[in-house]
Amino acid sequence: MRVAIVGASGLLGKYLSREWRQDEVIGFGSKDFDIRHPDEVTRIVVSMRPDWIVLAAAYTDVDGCELNPDRAFQTNTAGALNVANAAVEAGSRLLFLSSDYVFDGNKGYPYEIGDCRNPLNVYGRSKAEAEVRIAELIPDSCIVRTSWVFGTGGKCFPDTILKAAATRKELEVVNDQRGCPTYGRDLARAIEQLCRMNASGIVHVTNRGDCSWYEFASQIVGLSSLTTAVQPTTTDRFPRPARRPTYSVLSSRSLDDLRISMPSWQDALAEYLVARNQSKSIF
Repeated sequence: MRVAIVGASGLLGKYLSREWRQDEVIGFGSKDFDIRHPDEVTRIVVSMRPDWIVLAAAYTDVDGCELNPDRAFQTNTAGALNVANAAVEAGSRLLFLSSDYVFDGNKGYPYEIGDCRNPLNVYGRSKAEAEVRIAELIPDSCIVRTSWVFGTGGKCFPDTILKAAATRKELEVVNDQRGCPTYGRDLARAIEQLCRMNASGIVHVTNRGDCSWYEFASQIVGLSSLTTAVQPTTTDRFPRPARRPTYSVLSSRSLDDLRISMPSWQDALAEYLVARNQSKSIF
């Protein structure tokens, strides 16, 4: 099987390129082509004619999207459609990475794949519109919603917390937003399995369990044996340009139905911390 990773220079893209070992995998980063330019996308994709395209490229700065909505929609919606159109022309299957932020957080219990989209921010709207339009263009596409992705080789919440904890005696972290932390390595492995089984439709892929950002930060500090005190606070204490859903936990039912299992977020975090320490010791 020939696989094209679009967004290979990002955090998830790096894991996909490293973890996917049994097939011919070719990664494309922003230096190779810009998904906002349809002619570039089509030329490269059609010349390669991959069996699967995994579209992990996106503008993921949630506050940045709020401040620059044109860029958000040009990349996350129009850019995604450029890749989808190229997939049609090349006869390739498409797996598109989407987000828990397509939901408004008002449900209060885990979101299922068929729940109504109602995003609160520009980032979520750009992803929600891409989902709808990709499904219309390619009915057998696979749309993977995930959340709170972390890992080595890119900016992520655990890395931010550890750097802050190294210089501060106390951290305040919001306790009124709840979601599912997801380790990039585990996400990449699940994506490979989905492609191998020719999955289609929407699938929710996260590590098992859920927590608040405060609980996540507390676990990060505790597992790292740091003495920094982590204190709970509320979102209104730290206003930001983009609204976040208070509850964006994704149900695992769609993944369970496909018999794909994910480790708990706590076990995934422990694995990440080991990998982070190993990567630091190399340099």
